[in-house]
Amino acid sequence: MRANDDILDLLREKGAEAAWKSQRGVILQPGAIGDCILTLPLAAFMKDVLGLGSVDILGHSEYVGILPGRTCIDGISSIDSKDLHRLFVETKTFDLKDGDPLINTFSGYAWIVTFLGEPDSNFEQNLIFTAHCSHSAEVISLSLKPPKGFSGHLTDFYIQHFISQSGLSLQPRQVRHDDCLIKTTEVDIAQGKELLKEIGLVSGKKLVVIQPGSGGTSKCWHIDNFLAVAKELGSEGIDVIFLLGPAELDRFSDATIKNISSVARCLTNLSLAQVLEILSCANGFIGNDSGITHLAAALGVRTLAVFGPTNSVVYRPIGSAVTVFAKKTAAFATKPSASLQHELLDVLIG
Repeated sequence: MRANDDILDLLREKGAEAAWKSQRGVILQPGAIGDCILTLPLAAFMKDVLGLGSVDILGHSEYVGILPGRTCIDGISSIDSKDLHRLFVETKTFDLKDGDPLINTFSGYAWIVTFLGEPDSNFEQNLIFTAHCSHSAEVISLSLKPPKGFSGHLTDFYIQHFISQSGLSLQPRQVRHDDCLIKTTEVDIAQGKELLKEIGLVSGKKLVVIQPGSGGTSKCWHIDNFLAVAKELGSEGIDVIFLLGPAELDRFSDATIKNISSVARCLTNLSLAQVLEILSCANGFIGNDSGITHLAAALGVRTLAVFGPTNSVVYRPIGSAVTVFAKKTAAFATKPSASLQHELLDVLIG
């Protein structure tokens, strides 16, 4: 009889454990690729301390599509395909009917973390109401940016804020800044080699990728700096590729783009997946405070990140081989800096 009781207890324990691990979480992240990457430690923390079976991310598909299979994110949904704007209305006017798509969007999640809205806002209250139409769920609103005076890294702020908003007795965890947050696959490397082959790079030399753009022009190191560094790398027998996205093609004049092309090969308007594939084959990367810099660092590429006005302590990229150059000078974006060029070259080629 005792043996039967033990078996039943074990089955109950295993069933409870399976039920717990079947719980899912989702993060609403409306930001660009850099924001999404810096959300990954929070997702990993949630999985670990809450024992969640999976964590999804609801974001812009062009930014989050690369995450499943390479990171702790298990699934994605397109934020652009959801009527989330409805959640911003006054709570007294918000209403849902049976079978409303918003209910289905959140019906499978025990934990919902949102970077949209604010704590106690209409958005949060309407999101709670939506989730509770189908089940009981925890909803937590977080800020995309830390308060003024915060002196830690953004990823630590996200975890600290999550703990304080959750009401749970959780131990904070400091994020390791030398982690590789994104794992490349053999397919990524193979595809990257094919892309390099298409532009004639089959030499087997060391490869450095340069991405001279960013979200704001004040954060962009003067283009002549990148050109000077590229020329010096080329003279040392190192292959260089410039990545130019839509923002750079709009910002740079035809003469500037022609000048860049005369110094090194250029790849333009690649998808984020293609950028990842190229980076998976790179020996080094140079860029501003940008999403692609965060991507290169997260992949474990030797990354040199040049910061101007942005606080590098808060927003520095996370990766196993990152060097940050912080230069808060008035001429950062307007004039070349030979001294800073030499600092970068000393790190790359000694």
